[in-house]
Amino acid sequence: MKTERYSMSFTTGSLFHQESVKLAVLFLEVQDWHSVRDIVLAKNLLQFRTVNTSKRVCREVCSRLKTLNQNELDLLAHGTLQEQGYLLWLAICRRYKFIADFAMEIVREKYISLQFALDYEDFDFFFNKKSEWHEELDKIKPATRTKSRQILFKMLREADLLTPNNLINPAMLSPQILSAISDEHRPNLLIFPAFESELKRWAP
Repeated sequence: MKTERYSMSFTTGSLFHQESVKLAVLFLEVQDWHSVRDIVLAKNLLQFRTVNTSKRVCREVCSRLKTLNQNELDLLAHGTLQEQGYLLWLAICRRYKFIADFAMEIVREKYISLQFALDYEDFDFFFNKKSEWHEELDKIKPATRTKSRQILFKMLREADLLTPNNLINPAMLSPQILSAISDEHRPNLLIFPAFESELKRWAP
């Protein structure tokens, strides 16, 4: 069976918290991603200095937000900062299988094993292990690999899943988030550092 290729284009930026919330609110109004892009560029809603930067960031943020359902987008637009951070992490993991696998196989496994320190060596171990099955990883330049590692750790911090000292923060998923994530997407909860018992306790 052919292995699904990893996309590593997430180095465009980190969590894009403010930008993502703006675009989610706009999408809920117009219900069309092409219209969202047109409005963002016409009005420079993201307030970047160049059109090319606005296009690049808008394209990246939209590609992530498209993975969220209507209920998740609504909570992203109106939820708490913590809920927004978790939903953006969810969107990133749905968009990038490399990050989702890292979240499940490294971050969550370390957390439930009571190993709370996460360091660059964990990323390198994961990257090298996956490169045995993903030849596209072998083609990545060292500088791009280093940037991918930095961006991924930054995303984890911005999503409040990692402390500034690189200790794993347990996810405190609200009933609102658990309600927004449909039953068919329940396996997505494994991208969060949390015990099964905690997920059941928080369930609505």
